[in-house]
Amino acid sequence: MGHEIHRIVSFEKLAPFTLRVQFDDGTSQIIDFRPVLKGELYGPLQDAILFDQVRIDPEVHTLVWPNGADFDPAILHNWPESSPALIALVKKWVSEKHGLTTSAT
Repeated sequence: MGHEIHRIVSFEKLAPFTLRVQFDDGTSQIIDFRPVLKGELYGPLQDAILFDQVRIDPEVHTLVWPNGADFDPAILHNWPESSPALIALVKKWVSEKHGLTTSAT
């Protein structure tokens, strides 16, 4: 199965950590990012000032942040289907990190 290619053409902030993302195929998704803002890369985005510095990368046409965080536009395009797996993965990262911290003390 091939990987879908989607490009983000615009976004709009609807609420803290929530964006309406518009794609080149005319569809849009309203995405509350809070459940996935964990871990080393995405955790810093819990800072609203950093989160609000989101922009569209002109080369890869996805959302990017100054700390290097980004999301595959296909995941964002298919957020209702993709987000449960991403949220589970983030929870796994956090629990593994927590397990490493606990075992080291």
